Amino acid sequence: MTSEPTPAADAGADDPVATKRRLVSLLGQAWASMDGLLSQLGDEQWEADALPGWNVHDVVAHVVGTERQLSGAEPPPALPPEVTGSHVHNDIARMNEAWIVALHDLPHEELHRQFTDITATRLAQLKAMPPDAYLAPSWTPVGPGTYGRFMEVRVFDVWMHEQDIRAASGLPGHESGPVAAQSLAEVTKSLGYIVGKRAAMPDGTTVRIRLTGPLATDLHVAVDGRARVVDELLGEPSVSLSLPASLFLRLAGGRLDGELVLDQVELGGDRDLARQLATHLAFTL
Repeated sequence: MTSEPTPAADAGADDPVATKRRLVSLLGQAWASMDGLLSQLGDEQWEADALPGWNVHDVVAHVVGTERQLSGAEPPPALPPEVTGSHVHNDIARMNEAWIVALHDLPHEELHRQFTDITATRLAQLKAMPPDAYLAPSWTPVGPGTYGRFMEVRVFDVWMHEQDIRAASGLPGHESGPVAAQSLAEVTKSLGYIVGKRAAMPDGTTVRIRLTGPLATDLHVAVDGRARVVDELLGEPSVSLSLPASLFLRLAGGRLDGELVLDQVELGGDRDLARQLATHLAFTL
């Protein structure tokens, strides 16, 4: 997952010991949940379409490849442009696709075993890492930050790919709890960008996005020169949406076409602007 860099509280701004403990715990929970899900899949579910150009096996291969690379393993050779598909449209996607090709022919059970092994390795590495290392400058998918910030994004990525697998295999779940809440927090950090840039809400617009379900909350954005998340609005919003939090996260992750699920979204205020927002929530690339 990549997105536009957005101003946000960095994980490294916390006490490094507490930050490390929190993120290691969240990643461990995210990997354990995906591991349990993979244990339930039959061959047809492993081969079900999950994302453009990828089936469930490919999604797992992507997660395995990313964790291998983060563990220090050498990536596979880069692929020539003619080998990749129309879903590959930037350098990060080409790097991801190299892992998909490298792991494509593994039996599903072996790929699952490799997932279990590499996530156990990563968990051990993270536990052994000095807390101050979480403050170290690092590339992240959302712009320059710290290693701790990168691991925050990693929690979101792993959870989102678990949801990709669940949607493809017909096994919904893990829509609440600390990992899901952290994933919502990750999207909230980019909500100003989503409202102001992606949805192009005009200056003076106030927005309330009411999320229902296990992660129920109200998100507020005011557009005043630039769009920014605020704790509350003065008066009624000029634009409002109400939808399940799980649907909001799938839309924000670019997994669904907003036009196709508008019947699941309650539009309020200026309905034209509300529709524009509901169909432009995606912020990942």
